[in-house]
Amino acid sequence: MGRGTPVVTGIAPQRAAQEPAADGPGRAGRVVRALRAAVVPLTLIALVALAGVVLGRVYAGDLLTRLVIGAAVGSVLVSVATRRLPSWLVAPVSMAALAGWTLWSLRLAAARADLPGSLLEVSTDAARNGIPRLLTAMIPVEPTPDTVLVPVVAAWLAGLAGAEVALRTGRVLLGYLPAAGLYAAALYVVGPNAEPAIGATVAFVAVAAVGLAAPTGSPPAGGDPAAGLAPGVRAAVRLRLAVSAALGVVLVIGLVALLGPVVAGQVDGRPVDPRRYVEPPQVETLDENPLIRISGWALHPEQKLLDVSTSGTTAPAGDADDPKTAGVRIRLAVLSDYDGITWRVGATYRNAGRILPATAPARDSTVQTVQQQITVAELTGRLLPAVATPREVSGARVAYDPATGTLIRPEGLTPGLRYEVTSVRERPDTNLLATANVPAGEEVARVLRVADGVPDPLRRLATQLAEDNGAPYARAAAIEQFLGEHYRVVADAPSGHAYPNLAFFLFGPRNGGGQRGTSEQFAAAFAVLGRLSGLPTRVVVGFSSGGQGPVRAGDAYAWPEVLFDGLGWVPFDPLPRPENEPRPVEEDFRPTPEDPPPSEVPAPTAEPTASPEPVAAPDGQPANGGVSAPVLVAGGSGSLLLVVGALLLTLLAMRRSLTRRRLAGGDPGQRIAGAWREVTDALRLAGRPVGDDLAATEVAGRARQALADARDRRADGARSDGAAGHDPAVDELATLLNQVGFAPGTATADQAARAAEVATDYVTTLRAARPWWRRLLWSVHPAPLRRARR
Repeated sequence: MGRGTPVVTGIAPQRAAQEPAADGPGRAGRVVRALRAAVVPLTLIALVALAGVVLGRVYAGDLLTRLVIGAAVGSVLVSVATRRLPSWLVAPVSMAALAGWTLWSLRLAAARADLPGSLLEVSTDAARNGIPRLLTAMIPVEPTPDTVLVPVVAAWLAGLAGAEVALRTGRVLLGYLPAAGLYAAALYVVGPNAEPAIGATVAFVAVAAVGLAAPTGSPPAGGDPAAGLAPGVRAAVRLRLAVSAALGVVLVIGLVALLGPVVAGQVDGRPVDPRRYVEPPQVETLDENPLIRISGWALHPEQKLLDVSTSGTTAPAGDADDPKTAGVRIRLAVLSDYDGITWRVGATYRNAGRILPATAPARDSTVQTVQQQITVAELTGRLLPAVATPREVSGARVAYDPATGTLIRPEGLTPGLRYEVTSVRERPDTNLLATANVPAGEEVARVLRVADGVPDPLRRLATQLAEDNGAPYARAAAIEQFLGEHYRVVADAPSGHAYPNLAFFLFGPRNGGGQRGTSEQFAAAFAVLGRLSGLPTRVVVGFSSGGQGPVRAGDAYAWPEVLFDGLGWVPFDPLPRPENEPRPVEEDFRPTPEDPPPSEVPAPTAEPTASPEPVAAPDGQPANGGVSAPVLVAGGSGSLLLVVGALLLTLLAMRRSLTRRRLAGGDPGQRIAGAWREVTDALRLAGRPVGDDLAATEVAGRARQALADARDRRADGARSDGAAGHDPAVDELATLLNQVGFAPGTATADQAARAAEVATDYVTTLRAARPWWRRLLWSVHPAPLRRARR
């Protein structure tokens, strides 16, 4: 025991001396290794997060940036935590974590945007429409489920790919490529919609350089890896390393020399906006030109369209006696474009969040905030009613056109849809109207443009009304007063606001339907006459409302607006007061009668000359010595009539067979195309051929114009036989044709039957508006047969 004690005591101090030495450097070594191992993951997280910072510059708030940073952290940490697992297990684990983070992000975004619907509905809609809505959203983009889904998923995938390549294979530079691609994609999506991301780009390069420069593994034992080699081998290794480093430096310098000028030249360049390659939400004809719906609504005034609850407004002073301007004007659409046939919105809609872009109010106007809760009843289409100018919308996903202030719901209106809208209503200082000027130049060229083909009577009327009224407001007031004093509002007036329709409304005979119309004709006539006299005008379609309760079809009407410097858009009301009896249009304003056509001019009379007596042949025989002349003439005429009759019957049978084959033969798509050819053939027979280069909607517009012109030429005669007042739905047929062209195989038998009905109705109506002798030749004209053989 005594002998063993020195041995034990000798060993114990030795271990005691060794253990602290081992524990201290061991812990420090583990810390150092942990720090070195954390360099690459932290670098990857920072690179992916910087892409979110760049993209977040076009978003409202910082929600998207925080969600992308969370995706970067989550994806990289999952790869770090599963580093010791087999590589084939990492992807399923990471995808499960991605699903959880994505669903949480979508739920948070939906709650922030106050979107209705379950998480499943919101997620399905976002997955289906995420990319197009991201590229068509209005700047700043509100972080809604459909605008955050793609960035969050892309950030997670970039972090996962980069971490797996950099950590599992040790190829750090290659692992940076997914993050670099995500960063470049973010810059491309932002495009010219934000300031250049110089700071973020410098930070991206600096972080990547730090990640490459920092050591990621344990230092080699002994310091120099070639120390234990033979001198000759050691020299060769060092030479090879030096040559490789030199070649790398030369390569970097060469790339900088080649690409530096190119990159520097792009510093001041404007990046491409990818949004121009994506078509924004589109609308149908009724939404592009809701003015044509006025006459239909006027015929069913009790139809309930909306329920409205308004706060923050009162009826404007001085308007209480006018039911059309008392209370609140709810705007449906602003129509700024006119081509002589149709007023159109002409909007470029961008998907928007709850907060809409704000525009500065007019200098000399007061601003009032109006809040409304609107419930859709039987209003159809996509246009979303709101008081001008909307600033915030909740309860419905919308698209917005800042130029006109028009809202749409891309999915369309449905009964029971409820939304809240906060608007800013501007009220101009009426004391300044008398001396206010109107703007001019390229900025307002759109609302000053007058289409070609203005009838001379309209131009003369605008000139006469403006002669004694030099100030812009005086000209506008003169047009408003003229229309309000001379014309009558009726509910059964046919729709139409093309130049011929306006000319008939202004100058047509009262006993033939002229000088009467709905608010459609009053507003359109004011806007056209205003532009002819130098006023920037537009037409607005909307509803009058007391602010509370139902809004019915009878409350729908159109009104014109004029743009004044410093005052903004000022509405006018050319409708006559209910108690006023319209006065006949003065002779000074009537168009001068045109010269009668040549057929009505009496031809000069002349004394008839005596015809020579026929010379009889001897013995009472006919002069020709054979069959008598009357017999020959009768026989020849009869034969000719038989040939002509047979030819006409053949042409008639062939034409009817062609029509039956077009309208009843083949699949629904072929029948719709055949119905369209019936319409185009009818236009050619009417002397109004259309080229193959025109779009279907343009051909439909010309078809309506051809019918209006034909009725105008026939004047009262066409109206007496029922042709007037009935417009076949050529636009509906054009929509069906576009469906066949752009979505083959989707047309149904009912749509084909409807197309045949519309085509037959249009051809019959156009034929009825032609002169009687042209109606006789219509059914036997061979032109459609020749075109059918081509």
